[in-house]
Amino acid sequence: MHPTQESILTVQRIVPIIVGPTAVGKTALSLYLAELLPIEVISADSRQIYRYMDIGTAKPPTEVLQKIPHYFIDICDPDEYYSAGRFGQEARKTIERLLRQGKQPVVVGGSGFYIRALVDGIFEVEARDEKVRRQLNERLANEGLASLYAELQTVDPQYAQKISPTDKQRILRSLEVYLVTDKPFSYWHGQKTTPAPFPVRFWGLNSERSQLYARINKRVDAMLQAGLEAEVRRLLEMDYAPDLNALNTVGYKEVIAYLQGKISREAMIEQIKRNSRRYAKRQLTWFRADKRIDWHRVEREENLKQLAKQIMAEISGG
Repeated sequence: MHPTQESILTVQRIVPIIVGPTAVGKTALSLYLAELLPIEVISADSRQIYRYMDIGTAKPPTEVLQKIPHYFIDICDPDEYYSAGRFGQEARKTIERLLRQGKQPVVVGGSGFYIRALVDGIFEVEARDEKVRRQLNERLANEGLASLYAELQTVDPQYAQKISPTDKQRILRSLEVYLVTDKPFSYWHGQKTTPAPFPVRFWGLNSERSQLYARINKRVDAMLQAGLEAEVRRLLEMDYAPDLNALNTVGYKEVIAYLQGKISREAMIEQIKRNSRRYAKRQLTWFRADKRIDWHRVEREENLKQLAKQIMAEISGG
């Protein structure tokens, strides 16, 4: 067969994208799917990219990673900068390579920016200036993050509305881009982008709120039992700054506050559970705005097994 024809045929394979809130069962669904056909997983999780952060990011167990190829897990250190735009570019290349090889990629994750960058594209502005970055970090130390976020609300209200007031990395980056280019970050995000060159199909997982919250609480308890506190302590002993963007996330920031003596252990546990529930709510708000997603309620394991069979049928054209 002519190589060009082969490329066209393989690229027409549907790439499933499994999304949903934290703890809803996305990883479990991918494992059921892997029992039905050989798949290779593209992780679209903005925290699982970091090394040494295993328990708090709910990475798949080592035996799963050894059995099923996973990409974009443990690809950078907690103090390295990694953007959604870069993920989108690199994940597309990985998926295209897998398709050319006749393999079946499956995207699994709950990071909305990462999914958007992969499927729809995000304009990645290259503007960087070390002097500007140093000045912003000095202002951060002197004025606090709230002051910088307030400035972002003034110069780029559209982008400020999309991100959390505590997202230090995105606040600093968007202000840097504005100061370097004299154009707001939202302007660059609005530039023409190229959609993914392969067909995708979205499956969204959700469950009744009380059941989802119970799963979240159970997961937090399991993380603590598995050694989340020791994992965070080890990261700090490795000289990773507690205010790193990677560590300023649910599960890590609360443990850090506890280790620093700012809150009690009971308060730490309750805050992790509460903030995890809030994070799940934000994820659902983001994904519900995407009308391409086919939603499925997950009340028990049998729902995941049936959905895995449905996805396999659509992938294989059966």
